[in-house]
Amino acid sequence: MEDLGFVFGIIGMSMGISSFIFAIITMKKVDKLENKLKELNFLNHDFKSS
Repeated sequence: MEDLGFVFGIIGMSMGISSFIFAIITMKKVDKLENKLKELNFLNHDFKSS
């Protein structure tokens, strides 16, 4: 039974790390899109997406 818990723990950690990396990549792409839209005057320059 201890081995099963260890396996599920490893799986959970790997899924958590991969979702964290996905979130970082997604935030960078959203920031890049937001800057491009501000540059093209689709958004106000004082717009903040917080």
